[in-house]
Amino acid sequence: MKSDRLLSILLLLQTRGRVRADELARRLEVSTRTIYRDVGSLSTAGVPVYAERGRHGGISLLAGFRTDVTGLTSDEARALFVLAAQGAHSALGLDGALGSALRKVMAALPAPHRPAAELTSRRILVDPDRWLTRPQPWVDLDTLNTAVFTDRRLRIRYRHGGETATHTYTVDPYGLVAKAGTWYLVADRRRRAQLFRADRILDATLTEAPVQRRQGVELADAWEVLRRQVEERPANVPVEARVRRERLEMFRRIVGPFVLDEDGDGDGDDGPAGGDSAEGDAEGWVPVRLAYPVLRAVRQLLQFGGDVEVLEPAAARTELASAAAAVTAMYAED
Repeated sequence: MKSDRLLSILLLLQTRGRVRADELARRLEVSTRTIYRDVGSLSTAGVPVYAERGRHGGISLLAGFRTDVTGLTSDEARALFVLAAQGAHSALGLDGALGSALRKVMAALPAPHRPAAELTSRRILVDPDRWLTRPQPWVDLDTLNTAVFTDRRLRIRYRHGGETATHTYTVDPYGLVAKAGTWYLVADRRRRAQLFRADRILDATLTEAPVQRRQGVELADAWEVLRRQVEERPANVPVEARVRRERLEMFRRIVGPFVLDEDGDGDGDDGPAGGDSAEGDAEGWVPVRLAYPVLRAVRQLLQFGGDVEVLEPAAARTELASAAAAVTAMYAED
């Protein structure tokens, strides 16, 4: 609604200072023309807001103007009490601050909204960790956190996955990301964004040099690029297989990212197993189509034993047979 949008503009300007009209339009999902109309409405209502044109222009509030209006709706108040990553606050040492902040928000809420917000905190629980995952190692985020908030370069000693050797890098941090219970440092190294698992950073030292981030690049931008690199790796090895019907659901839970749907896209959400019928043939086999980035990755299917059979390509069958033979030889003496 327009009133909510006006309040959002007011609070953004109060928090950020000068903000470009196109950025406000993007954040509020409206046109730039609508933003300028809203600025006019705020000015008419007595809010000292003004626009400056030019390369370094934007929309600003008159210096010193502040408002204490929270403007929270009932749903917004409830949303504040659904905390999607409670473990993140513990890792950053903010558990006490979080509890204190929520108590202050509760006290500031309009009386009619308080019961719903309080009930939400007791009826909704979000656990960000996956089932059956081993406990994450404790990670000291203090130095990383300090570098992020003081805009200083970091020198880290890092161990890549699958390696025992360590490497020393000087990086320009953008920020920290908690993904499914695992912390990552997003930083530029030689002017390119890289992802560093916090639990593989064996040592981190703050330097005296100021951070040198690429102009216009924010944490969310760098994270999006890195996330796509991980999730959208080219699938160069198409695989035709079949799965026993009684193991189909478990198969999809474990292998889901590599299952193709009817359009050939990943994740197989359009059907029980890549768009194919869950009925299967007379013997109870259901056909599935997968795609792996490299041939060796097909070994993932060995965990299902005789409940999954690869049909094509021949190279994938050979890869599985070779891996199975190596395991058989290992245990043959017993």
